[in-house]
Amino acid sequence: MKKWFTMMVLALCALTLTACGGGSGTKSSGDSPTPAQKHEAPAKKDAAPAGKRALVVYFSRADENYNVGYIEKGNTKILAEIIAEATGADTFEIVPAQPYPKEYTPATEIAKKEKNENARPEIVGTMPDVSKYDVIFLGYPIWWGDLPMPCYTFFDKVKLEGKTIAPFCTHEGSGLSGTDRYIADATKAKVTGALEMKGTTAQKNQGEAKKEVMEWLKKLGYVK
Repeated sequence: MKKWFTMMVLALCALTLTACGGGSGTKSSGDSPTPAQKHEAPAKKDAAPAGKRALVVYFSRADENYNVGYIEKGNTKILAEIIAEATGADTFEIVPAQPYPKEYTPATEIAKKEKNENARPEIVGTMPDVSKYDVIFLGYPIWWGDLPMPCYTFFDKVKLEGKTIAPFCTHEGSGLSGTDRYIADATKAKVTGALEMKGTTAQKNQGEAKKEVMEWLKKLGYVK
């Protein structure tokens, strides 16, 4: 009887230790997805795998800008350079033949007039051969709730139908303003999820700007 009782006690102890060990293992492994798993679904939905041939096309204006004063490098250009460095992409800057005024208010007045007239300002430079690229990263500031009109000039000059366009923009409170839909309508391209960032962040907190850009690129699947 004593021997039987001792065996029962030992068995119960063994069961108790096994249960505690299993609980500890479950807690340390975690119930939430890993970062890689979190990015898996958006990557399948929105983007091509890392390693695709990429081109960064962007419009950016330096000089006097809202909330940042006079700057030597435009807010959008800062993001374009981060993307190009991270992906190894080529770059093309959309440059108007007639520069906008250096002062903020006169520049906005011309931009508004161009938008109201649905103008196509002339741009300079040899247009890139986009047939060589799998994805076009397209950057621009939000001007009067839209892309700057020189971007539409670029759309008219370059065949983007069927391409994948990943938009990124800078603004000071307007957000994306539906410009992803405008791009899709104007180009007939596939438009991925967009990155939108305040120009003050891009200009004054480039560490945070780079972090946000990298998170966006990872979500789309263009960097690991």
